[in-house]
Amino acid sequence: MRVSRLQLTNFRNHAAIAMAVAPGLVVLAGPNGAGKTNILEAVSLLSPGRGLRGSALVDMIRDGAVNGFAVAAHIRGDDRSLPDVAIGTSVLAETSGRRRVRVNGAEAAATSLSEWLSVLWLTPAMDRLFVEAASQRRRFLDRLTLALESTHAHHSSRYEAAMRSRTRLLVGDAPHDAHWLGALEAQMAEHGSAVDAARRRLVAEMATALAATPETPFAKPHMTLVGPDGSVAVPWDAEALRAALAGSRGRDAAAGRALLGPHRADLSVMHLATGQVAARCSTGEQKALLLSIILAHGDLVAMQRGARPILLLDELAAHLDPGRRAALFARLTQAGGQVWMTGTELALFDAAPDGAMRWLIEVGEAPRQI
Repeated sequence: MRVSRLQLTNFRNHAAIAMAVAPGLVVLAGPNGAGKTNILEAVSLLSPGRGLRGSALVDMIRDGAVNGFAVAAHIRGDDRSLPDVAIGTSVLAETSGRRRVRVNGAEAAATSLSEWLSVLWLTPAMDRLFVEAASQRRRFLDRLTLALESTHAHHSSRYEAAMRSRTRLLVGDAPHDAHWLGALEAQMAEHGSAVDAARRRLVAEMATALAATPETPFAKPHMTLVGPDGSVAVPWDAEALRAALAGSRGRDAAAGRALLGPHRADLSVMHLATGQVAARCSTGEQKALLLSIILAHGDLVAMQRGARPILLLDELAAHLDPGRRAALFARLTQAGGQVWMTGTELALFDAAPDGAMRWLIEVGEAPRQI
């Protein structure tokens, strides 16, 4: 599936814009502050979650707007005989940031968006992914997993909710309710084991996809699921997780958080050619490793779901030399699917194919196709 039409109302710095979008490469070029990344962020909200910046939804409302924001899109697949699907999300200022989602005019859960679109992104803020806290890598891993398993968001949210309730009980002043704690731990075990299993399937499938990836100028990574101490993580069976949580109540109460479970997992990435872990690679190598993961994941999604995820590549071309830019555009064109890219200058995309759609984004003006 791809976006064929995008409409924004009071989103970030955009009062009202509408774009008819072609398949393939979509280039957004313009000066800093014009709102290129804001458009990518709007597309990212067509999938579950808070988008590529992870911002609070109320912060996405345009300054001075009183009715909140809306992002609406028509999406279509390769089969032109099928009608477009209308999807959209909105937030009203007076609802304290509660998100509303519609699919073909009907109210829907935000998690249901993954049934229609999978959207992945690479932004400058992710350049430090391998050296930041493990939580950032888990979010990245879960985004990859969600593109292949639409129930992953459900299991993740239920696990987190049960874990928060359990922590409140453990650290509260009232005596612990053993039956209620047991029920919450059973929920954590059920959903946590599903989260862990889905991540493991993704890592295993990515190993196969990366092995099949043709040699390119970009680094080839190896992915491993590890524990908080860096050792290879042991799978969480539901019953084993339930028993471990029950036995850890005292320690968890003292710490004020759950000390074990899939929420403590981490993603380890290694540069295969050098044997160096990603955190110790150069900034350029880390970016190349990330890009390789994103591209191989697109191949995996295409193979399993029959449709590529939409890729959002923010300011990526500016950090590649001309040879690597040309290689990237060739790889993206050959793979197919819709790819949105931003840059400050159109010249950065000279090596992109003639069929790439190019838009000029300027401050205070509607996007203009050129």
